[in-house]
Amino acid sequence: MSALLALLLTTAPTPAAGVNPACEGAEQFYADDDLQAAHMLNYFSLAASYSPLHGPVPQEPGHGTIGLELAGVPPLSCERRLALGGSKTEDTNKTPVIPRPRLSFTLPSDGHLVGYGSLGYIPPVTIFGTRNVILSIDAGLSWRFDSGWQSGLRFHATLMKTIGDIATAFDLDDLAYTDLYLGSSFGGDLLLGRAWDRVTPYAAVGITDVSTFFYIGDDGVVQNNADPFAGVVASVGVQARPWKRLELAAEFYTAPGYVYTGRLMVGWGI
Repeated sequence: MSALLALLLTTAPTPAAGVNPACEGAEQFYADDDLQAAHMLNYFSLAASYSPLHGPVPQEPGHGTIGLELAGVPPLSCERRLALGGSKTEDTNKTPVIPRPRLSFTLPSDGHLVGYGSLGYIPPVTIFGTRNVILSIDAGLSWRFDSGWQSGLRFHATLMKTIGDIATAFDLDDLAYTDLYLGSSFGGDLLLGRAWDRVTPYAAVGITDVSTFFYIGDDGVVQNNADPFAGVVASVGVQARPWKRLELAAEFYTAPGYVYTGRLMVGWGI
């Protein structure tokens, strides 16, 4: 997935540059090329950010879950992926989903206050000719009310790293060079949920900050993010344990103005 990010950042057209026939007649969303590139950079870091996919109390105290998250990555429109004054179309829409293994745990508790944490990790895997790593963590404190309501605070962070020939050479006959992309997101959420037997609907709202770094190996240029995202994100979802230790979660996640997507998680309680 993160191999897509760097394709957005090419600072000069290649011999293969041009407008995709499906995008003929479309206009670049931002007239400023730096803002257009910044939006695309922010978009994919936000698409990989670590939303809750659980209620304020993820599991019963003293238990955990091993699971797999599937985070949707909606395709960017022609207007969003045009670059260099609308003279070329970036090839960003290559993967519809980020598959991220997750391990979560809830600390033992004899009262209303509950602590928890989780780890999400995609190991170094070569995709589209690049090696990618995504590491995510979260930690939180929640309060369980006798009525079944739950509330809590949560911190989260994600680091993405991509190494490979990402930006491609200016001339197709040139040697391939190694590029480096780093993207990070971190923030905090306020969660509210209501537990009913095996089902817990929940909502979360918070602030997330995105930072990026991109080094183009063939010309030694560092592409700066002219408008890094720092703003509101929100989630609405439901967590359920329909059978024995099987755990499921479904969530709508948004960073308004950037990402509107769905996320799913299937796991096994431990």
